[in-house]
Amino acid sequence: MSSFIILGTRPQIIKSVPIIQEALKQGFPLKIIHTGQHYDRALSRIFFEELSSPEPFANLGVGSGSHIFQTAEIMLRLEKYLLNEKPSLVLVPGDTNSALAGALASVKLGFPVAHLESGARCYDMQMAEEINRRLIDHCSKVLFAPTGKCKENLESESVLGEVNMLGDTMLDIFLKFRKETDKCSIVSELELRDKDFAVLTTHRAENVDDPIKLRGMLSAIQKTDMDVVFPIHPRTQNRLKQAGIVLRNSNIRPINPVGYIEMLSLLKYSKIVLTDSGGLQKEAFWSKVPCITLRETTEWNEPVEMGVTFITGTDPRQITKKLEYITENYYEIKAAFKTNPFGDGRASEKIVKVLKQKVLK
Repeated sequence: MSSFIILGTRPQIIKSVPIIQEALKQGFPLKIIHTGQHYDRALSRIFFEELSSPEPFANLGVGSGSHIFQTAEIMLRLEKYLLNEKPSLVLVPGDTNSALAGALASVKLGFPVAHLESGARCYDMQMAEEINRRLIDHCSKVLFAPTGKCKENLESESVLGEVNMLGDTMLDIFLKFRKETDKCSIVSELELRDKDFAVLTTHRAENVDDPIKLRGMLSAIQKTDMDVVFPIHPRTQNRLKQAGIVLRNSNIRPINPVGYIEMLSLLKYSKIVLTDSGGLQKEAFWSKVPCITLRETTEWNEPVEMGVTFITGTDPRQITKKLEYITENYYEIKAAFKTNPFGDGRASEKIVKVLKQKVLK
């Protein structure tokens, strides 16, 4: 009897690939269900190809829509696969609508759920991801916490499932592919100089759907002397057009979405990262690049406490202040990258072993 892994977005694919590859290695049958939440090739297909993942067993083709539409539609389309295949276990990674829908549909039908990257908390209930991750954690039978703080969060909430702290699978894949950046030409193609540019990404609704916030945030970033490479998420591209925001003749250089290895290469040679992405915050940390988090809170507080990640939200004054602070104290901040709370790079191997034990019981 096989198990399912349900994913549908770029970050989910990245954090799931080492699990999928390790499952193949250990002979653990794991079928991929792609919800189609991210259907643009630049946000989905390219990562299956680039990271050498097997083809999905099924693609639900849900596409875009409101949070309610996506969650409900995934549950409806997933039901027949759950009933036909009767998986021994359903693994859901992260905190997306795909993860929530997969978890709810599974437990409603009596199939046990395992949650990858459980226990992350930013304590902002306005964020859909925070709602999703809390609901998933409290209906999961097995929980995989990537850090000690995540484990503490789960214990303080008295979750009913079994908590395992085995590390972060995103670190596994980061360590595996970081050497590939030596073969990547994106930095030279963009004519960027080592440690003389920043990387910017923003896609969250609370940041890009408000034209005033979006304009203010970009105006503050334009004040820096550095080039700022801006791989634009399709959602953000649409909001820029709707708001009439044009970045021509600016230090902000918009480019199309990039692949995983291209992003790692940009991180490797960048001086600063500005992002509202949870995953990119961690990848910046592992690349030892100071990070400005364009959110009011973060679920990854360890780098904040070390003094290498800085939370600004979209406040232009705070963004300008932190850009200046990082520039003036760059070498001191770089020296603060000492410990790594995200594991040893072997999380996937350990997680699959636990999954096998649970299924064989």
